[in-house]
Amino acid sequence: MDERAVRRRVEAARAGDRQAMEDLVAAEMPIVYNIVGRALNGHPDVDDIVQETMLRLVRSLGELRDPARFRSWLVAIAMRCIRDRARARQTTPLLSVLADEREPADTGGDFVDITILRLGLEGQRQEVAEATRWLDEDDRQLVSLWWLELAGELNRQELAEAAGWTKQHTAVRVQRLKKRLETARCLVRALGAAPPCPGLSEVTADWDGSPHSVWRKRIARHLRDCPRCGRPAADTVPAQRLLVGLGLVPLPAGLSLHALHALHVLGSGGTAAQMAAAPAPLAADPVGWPTQLVQLLAKPAVVAAAGVTLVAGGAFVVYVHDDGASRPPRAAQAPTSFRAPTALRAPDASQAPTLASSPTVTSSPTPTASESPPAGTTASRTPAGRYGTVVDTADRAPDPRTPPVALPYRPESGLNTSAGSKAVMEHRGDNVTLSGRGYFRVRWQILPAERPGSLAMPTWTGLDGKLFHVASGGGRRMDDQMPGVPDRPHTWMGAQHTGFTVLPAGAQQMWQNEYFYVDGKVTLHQNERGADYNLIVEPATRAGVDDDLRRPPAPDEGIVRYGLVRDSGTDTAPVPQYLTRATPQDPAGVDRRSRVVQ
Repeated sequence: MDERAVRRRVEAARAGDRQAMEDLVAAEMPIVYNIVGRALNGHPDVDDIVQETMLRLVRSLGELRDPARFRSWLVAIAMRCIRDRARARQTTPLLSVLADEREPADTGGDFVDITILRLGLEGQRQEVAEATRWLDEDDRQLVSLWWLELAGELNRQELAEAAGWTKQHTAVRVQRLKKRLETARCLVRALGAAPPCPGLSEVTADWDGSPHSVWRKRIARHLRDCPRCGRPAADTVPAQRLLVGLGLVPLPAGLSLHALHALHVLGSGGTAAQMAAAPAPLAADPVGWPTQLVQLLAKPAVVAAAGVTLVAGGAFVVYVHDDGASRPPRAAQAPTSFRAPTALRAPDASQAPTLASSPTVTSSPTPTASESPPAGTTASRTPAGRYGTVVDTADRAPDPRTPPVALPYRPESGLNTSAGSKAVMEHRGDNVTLSGRGYFRVRWQILPAERPGSLAMPTWTGLDGKLFHVASGGGRRMDDQMPGVPDRPHTWMGAQHTGFTVLPAGAQQMWQNEYFYVDGKVTLHQNERGADYNLIVEPATRAGVDDDLRRPPAPDEGIVRYGLVRDSGTDTAPVPQYLTRATPQDPAGVDRRSRVVQ
């Protein structure tokens, strides 16, 4: 959400707009849950602290002077709640011990287990998650914020403000955290080695298996002295690269009843000031509350706000909804039921830069609408002759030396755009509407030097008519190795010294120029959050598209490969991913699997 949208929503909520307050709770509760859950590693107090944080949001919103700083303000509240809980337990140690004894033995797994399971973590990502168990409490609090910075949910300034530090001090603390986290990773790797190190087995003979600072120090001493356990793995990827773009752990159902109580006050005509005097229920009993508020738990805007997550090469968690073309915008949507998340796994992130590094891929050309997808992939297709073919697989790069097939002819009668002759979309919330009949180009500018991480893909909404993804050009895919650059990998998606921009699993790897054809009307939205990117949108002609596609490789000009024709010339040609005929209030929420109906 951009600064103007934040300001409008916060100001509306402070004025008593229940829908705006619901939207704030829906958007921010997953962030708070991930911060608290990771800081406390799934302790049973997590739910209480999340609920307390959201109640403080509702009760104290009127005290926020600058709505544009809402996110750092809310995160600071969550951190204060975490620290208040720690101080309370320190001042009442006997009660804390008794409370721990009353807690159930099985709480559904700690937050590390939940993170690994719900995000489908494997390999070195799983290793990093498990290493956080071995951090001290202060480090876990910091890692809960740093993790979200790498995921693109916080920026460094917001992290510093939430922690109450200067940016310089924050940088020092994060650097120290990285070193301690890498030490913990070595510890996790040594404990999981097969066969186990005899010396380490002797050191841990009396260990009960629970991470503890005493055992961390003992095992770390062994690592320093053991030539086997202390030798770093050659393929170790820095934690910050593994966590870049890693999404939020989905919010568990049933966590928002206390926040709903405050919303009940608001829904009854109360203002933010009146909420402060409203007593919270002692039990999560929604009897007598408005049905629509109780059922807010089932709204995708609340429960699935963390369900559609962008994960760097790990998992793309998606809640399965009804056909998106027929459902109303999320903010106005009646409560619906939903099914459990499905995780679609991709290769381990430690391999991602290598896979993206070579400009001389020799695999078979990318399938067009008339060809079969590569082995091991699937494509969602419609019956022949019917509009709406959606290719939901990340295709393979064609051989650089393979010229494209002929681009079919489609009628061109001219396009109108809401931005004039050229739309330059640099920020989240920018959009352009195209109407008429003809070709247009979407040119990508990815800026990892400014801000790498998970890329929130642009989305297409309000389609009236037909839209096709007809070709890819520009002389390069954005994951091609840059010609003349010695260090590898160094692509248009990033480099070792800048970090990499990472696409959500299943998203098509974009080329520098992507070409589309519209017969009707559609709106394209820039949804930047996390990785920095720009889109330049302007009308094109078939002749201009064809000329771009047929430029042969010329490394001295930065042209790596010929272009790719996707158009079949019929309604079976592919449509873009992230496309819907609906006009959702949040364009960033459009599913990757496009919803296109007649």
